[in-house]
Amino acid sequence: MPASILLSAALKSAVLLGATWLVAAALRGRSAAALHLVWTAGLAAILALPLFTLAIPAVRVNVPVPPALVFQTTAVDRPAAAAPQAAGPAAAIAPAHRAPWRPDWRLWLTLLWAAGAAASLAQMLAGWAAMARVRRRARPFIDPELQPLLAGCDVDLLETRAGAMPVSFGILRPAIFMPADAAEWTAERRRIVLLHELAHVRRGDHATHLLARAALSLYWWNPLAWMAWRESLKARERAADDMVLASGAAAPDYAGHLLEIARTMQAAPAIGWAAVAMARPSQLEGRLLAILDSRRSRDSHTRASAWVAALAAAAIVIPLAALQAQDAAPPPPGTVDAAISAATVQKNHDMLEAAARDAEAIRNYDTARKLLDSSLAIREQAAGPSSVSYGLGLIKIGDLEAERSTKPADAEFFYQKALTVLQGTPEAATALIDLGILALVRPEPEEAFSYFERARAADPSKAATALMWQAIARDRQARADEADTLYHAAMEAADPHSPEAATVAVLYSRFLSRRNRPADVKLFQVQDQAAELRKAEALQPAPSGSTAVRVGGGVTAPALIHKVEPQYTEQARAARFDGTVVLYVEIGPDGKAHNIRVMRSLGLGLDQKAIDAVGQWQFNPGMKDGVPVNVQATVEVNFRLL
Repeated sequence: MPASILLSAALKSAVLLGATWLVAAALRGRSAAALHLVWTAGLAAILALPLFTLAIPAVRVNVPVPPALVFQTTAVDRPAAAAPQAAGPAAAIAPAHRAPWRPDWRLWLTLLWAAGAAASLAQMLAGWAAMARVRRRARPFIDPELQPLLAGCDVDLLETRAGAMPVSFGILRPAIFMPADAAEWTAERRRIVLLHELAHVRRGDHATHLLARAALSLYWWNPLAWMAWRESLKARERAADDMVLASGAAAPDYAGHLLEIARTMQAAPAIGWAAVAMARPSQLEGRLLAILDSRRSRDSHTRASAWVAALAAAAIVIPLAALQAQDAAPPPPGTVDAAISAATVQKNHDMLEAAARDAEAIRNYDTARKLLDSSLAIREQAAGPSSVSYGLGLIKIGDLEAERSTKPADAEFFYQKALTVLQGTPEAATALIDLGILALVRPEPEEAFSYFERARAADPSKAATALMWQAIARDRQARADEADTLYHAAMEAADPHSPEAATVAVLYSRFLSRRNRPADVKLFQVQDQAAELRKAEALQPAPSGSTAVRVGGGVTAPALIHKVEPQYTEQARAARFDGTVVLYVEIGPDGKAHNIRVMRSLGLGLDQKAIDAVGQWQFNPGMKDGVPVNVQATVEVNFRLL
């Protein structure tokens, strides 16, 4: 089990066992059979949890006040392979070096879990083998007075060594083992012992015993699992006692027999791993009190109540299993294959696509492509090669190849393949717009215009975006009047409060400025609305738990020692779009930028490019009283076209 599944199971099993404990507490006045049913359902639920997690498909902040500390950088449109710049001499003297070896705690955690589970399962198998060996060697226990009790029961009554604890064992064909010296007991004691073990057989306790033991083996590290195991054993024995009392046995006599058997009989430790013993000294006091308490309910559960418990457990465990945590950080070096294996087992393509985005952010395109290829395989396995999901996976690979910019033909290949899969669906509009942007870059504006026109027809909800790009294409062809009309139509189609409308407004305003025409009042209103929306977000309180402080009052400012310039997106390059993105960051004691938030958006993918780049910057951290502290800062990222 990968570490991610183990950690997820740890949290979810705690929730399930906590819920089981609450239900058992609420039913404390009910019969022991009812309580045993509750604990069995809880243990069955945590045992099934990893299986459901693998089988069921998986089902994502406020911006703080802008700080006074501001860093600036300017990114110009340059080849993707351009080397990142260093900000200051410290960067120049920081040679690349091999990262120090660190133990992979996830691997060790998984190995530790596996070792404990294997040891516990080995115990259970050893106990089963020991009981099977005892059964093969045992002789029938002959007692004519007990035969009427066995009538109609497919149970073997066998004799084991003298002094051994009476036990029962087996699921398909159970056997009850009586010690050889039971022949010296009174007939009443032999009858009581047999009734008790027959109660276990009739209740199916041998199957639930193995189920509970398997759950304990899987969750041996969870204290709640041990508590559930102990409570299950106590409830099981008391439920069997209740069946004996219900058959007419006198409570004082039964308690005396049970006490004497616990005092004089011995059970081998291995027996408890696979068989059900009649008496455990550690549980004896509570059992005797329960036997002698005439006020206790001694009802047995019905088959209907067992189904209700099973359905209730399934109703909790299935939705809980579908909640799957997703790693936000890229896999550490050397763990890409492990991440792919884990995602494949979980059928979680989102996990790989999140990791691919992070790899792309640091321009590790080969790793990103490997992750996206594996994600596409998961989509194909889950939904088929003709599904919308598969088509969207192809688009993601096309986006990566377009970003890489070394082989535009590769990007076009994947977009065309996605278009073949998505033909006739609204999702085809995404592939068509991407193909149109590539055509603009070549440049082939007429072909691009045709793609955008098809995108409008495929998905009317993308009309504003498609019209904007059509306007850009006509502007490239010096068909200004048509471009003007299309820009105006894009403004009418866009939600005036959306970032999309703000992007259209900026492009339209610049278009009008180049034509020496004043911008329409509505364009400024849209831009102002977007600015007010960002301003309102920026005035929200700092994220919960943030410890970031401002420079001043004894806090020194961080110093930038190395920066990576952002890259232009194909969309922004095709639209000849530039401007400034403003980010809020918290520069931590490690000299990295954390909790990055957009305070002023630009659009066309440049916001994310700014975040990706600033996330790789390195600072000398701010200090207070000689100790590194978490400091608030603002970063202005200027995108400029040459």
